[in-house]
Amino acid sequence: MSDESITLPSPDELAIISYPHPTLRHKAKPVRRVDKRLKAIVQRMIELMYEHKGVGLAATQVNLPLRFFVMNPKGSPEEGEARVVINPVLSKPKTPEEAEEGCLSIPQLFGNVVRSKKIRLNAFDLNGNEIDEVFSGFEARVIQHETDHLDGVLFIDRMKEGAVEEFRGELENLASEFESQQRTGGILPDEELTAQRAAWEAAYG
Repeated sequence: MSDESITLPSPDELAIISYPHPTLRHKAKPVRRVDKRLKAIVQRMIELMYEHKGVGLAATQVNLPLRFFVMNPKGSPEEGEARVVINPVLSKPKTPEEAEEGCLSIPQLFGNVVRSKKIRLNAFDLNGNEIDEVFSGFEARVIQHETDHLDGVLFIDRMKEGAVEEFRGELENLASEFESQQRTGGILPDEELTAQRAAWEAAYG
């Protein structure tokens, strides 16, 4: 199957994927260009983030293998501001602290994760403007969580050893649901998902 035979989904077709979808474990490629379609994708991701009452959403969570995410730590279009973070690089982590996290791709599960309380972010916004800022507290946690997604890392991977065992049954149920949807055609088979990721990477990576 060639990349040319793949029809890429439109922004309106985007949906949040759930564990254990393979794209959640895929390391995203840096974004090399921004066009009208990508801007529409970003807008749809912001809408999905609010619809699902989230504070951040990475491209890999909507089955896009591209290195960007959207965020609004206030979690509401009436509060704060939705930001787009493209090709993030984190540095100068300071002061580890533990707090509870959840994930839109692992619904209804929450666990404690140690993150840096303060972090420096270098990235670009949707208009190509450089971002060079220091974030702390909850904002820093959101940025670290979403950047992890772009590296194929989930919050359950950072929980203390053995803690994730409490969720084993729920994770197995999510895996069974994923397999069922693949069998019935609700989710593309792995081979086609791989080809689709390659097509996105060719278009924007």
